[in-house]
Amino acid sequence: MKTRSIADYLSRHPFFADLDAGSIAELAGCAINEHIRTGEYLFREGGGADHFYVITRGRIALELFSPATGPLVLDSAGEGEVLDWPWLIPPHRWFFDARAVEPTSVISLDAACLRGKCDADPRLGYHLTQRAAQTMSHRLQATRVRLLDVYGSR
Repeated sequence: MKTRSIADYLSRHPFFADLDAGSIAELAGCAINEHIRTGEYLFREGGGADHFYVITRGRIALELFSPATGPLVLDSAGEGEVLDWPWLIPPHRWFFDARAVEPTSVISLDAACLRGKCDADPRLGYHLTQRAAQTMSHRLQATRVRLLDVYGSR
């Protein structure tokens, strides 16, 4: 199996579609590959959103902790999906936990590095903000549908 570089992977990923090669190279300079074992947390609710993650393999459960029932799975994200927007918007904190439900690999982009690239290149910052807003909108719509499933049958 041929190993792809981070820049090559990002250039083919829909979230980064249409970014020029220079921007992709800049983003790849902020990135490393990480591997998470089943049951390990990628991040925890309230923790600093210090990274932007692109899932390259596996699945992550997005959870909220309830004192009454323990962790509740709100959603999940798998190969090709991103966990993205809290790194961009102050106060840069995660609103949920992210736990690997199977062995998972991610491209982890350092948030401070990304924000620096966005500050230096407002065009890149605009493109990433637009894409993060689209992802946020999709997640909110999916949550709305789940709430209708839970509460709409009354």
